[in-house]
Amino acid sequence: MKEGIHPESYRMVVFKDMSNEYAFLGKSTTQTKETVKWEDGNEYPLVKLEISHTSHPFFTGKMQLVDTAGRIDKFKNRYAKFSKK
Repeated sequence: MKEGIHPESYRMVVFKDMSNEYAFLGKSTTQTKETVKWEDGNEYPLVKLEISHTSHPFFTGKMQLVDTAGRIDKFKNRYAKFSKK
């Protein structure tokens, strides 16, 4: 590995899958403004995920529609004017 290219500011962070509320604790250098109280009573930075191994079809073996932030509705509203003609 090359020297001097890897960050040294690793810290414990809670990653939370917003589609099924699954959360896990891991190390990361990502910056976030939100925090959450973890099971051990300590407060950790929170990183919100749209999909994780608990909700991804490859790992679960079943398809499920995850509409985060209303993307389908935004698409339909944006292109609705073209379908009315």
